[in-house]
Amino acid sequence: MHDGVLTAGTDQAGPPPAQRRPRHHVLAVAVMLAVVAAAVLVSAVVYSAVRGPAAPVAAPSSPSAYPASSALAARVDPGLVDVTATLGYRQAISAGTGMVLTPSGRVITNNHVIEGATSVTVTDVGNHRTYTAAVAGYDQGQDIAVLQLAAASGLKTVPLGTASAVTVGEKVLALGNAQGQGGTPAAATGVVTAVGQSITATDQFAGISEQLTGLIQTDVPLQPGDSGGPLVSPAGQVIGMNTAASSQFQISSGAAQAFAIPASQAAPIAAAIAAGRASAAVHIGATAFLGVQVVPYGVEVPGNPASAGAGVAGITPGTPAARAGLVPGDVIVSIGGHAVTSAMSLRSVVDAYHPGDTAGLYWVDQGGQAHTATIVFAAGSAG
Repeated sequence: MHDGVLTAGTDQAGPPPAQRRPRHHVLAVAVMLAVVAAAVLVSAVVYSAVRGPAAPVAAPSSPSAYPASSALAARVDPGLVDVTATLGYRQAISAGTGMVLTPSGRVITNNHVIEGATSVTVTDVGNHRTYTAAVAGYDQGQDIAVLQLAAASGLKTVPLGTASAVTVGEKVLALGNAQGQGGTPAAATGVVTAVGQSITATDQFAGISEQLTGLIQTDVPLQPGDSGGPLVSPAGQVIGMNTAASSQFQISSGAAQAFAIPASQAAPIAAAIAAGRASAAVHIGATAFLGVQVVPYGVEVPGNPASAGAGVAGITPGTPAARAGLVPGDVIVSIGGHAVTSAMSLRSVVDAYHPGDTAGLYWVDQGGQAHTATIVFAAGSAG
């Protein structure tokens, strides 16, 4: 189970080594690197185009070790949705999973499921209706986003657990929009193999890296499209949101390693977004757009003497960056007085703004010449 995807990114880029959403033929699969093993962000399936000290690991389980999984799935399925995000600037479509939190259509999913989206639609598993969704807000660092479905009412919700006690060896069931096929959510079973895990997720195409902490590790074989889906306890409580999986088991006979954000960790963030409480971590509302494609982490900008900053790989026509006069090969050094030290730093700085905000842009061209311009941010893609 997997979901969301990032391509060489508009206003996105980043640091650490690892991989995060490698492209699976026509499907894109988010990939993360666990301290000791690569992990795949079970983000959205995209059409178009981890880390921490090792903890004791329980023996891999099999589907037969989880009796009554179909009955359990039937209890949770009606509160799930299939998420389809149109990535307009990348000319792609991504598919993932979401969980309904309120009858009026508030949905939680992974940020990487809707990251880069210019429009989002959601199909409710419970009533089979499709809704237009607005991104209410997101926390990039925690990989959490909240959607609000238009004109929704009477939806079934998931039993989101708030207890923080998850134990190694506990049996779990994962549900999701595997391979973006829609319909009845695919189910996979396993056991909790570790808790409190930290991983680094990096998109090898955009060079963006994320640090996720406090995760539940399991041996559930997730698939692309599963990101944002629930990890369910035998009691029928959603104890986590599936977000990543080891890439090792996909290419060998090794045991699966999957990661989920604990429900107790995700719920407060979803509540803050629903309440409109913006912070250094939580972005509320529409996303600002600069219009640059950044050079992937670790790739130098040929001929540019700037030692720190975000290297520009491309410019989207008609955007603030294009109007300011930036060209490929330039290096952005600061925005609004905030230093830009890397592609990932650029992403964080831009995320503090909203469409219509103005800021001073400072960059250095390949000849070492400094330039400044005042820009007005446009409305950009989500996440």
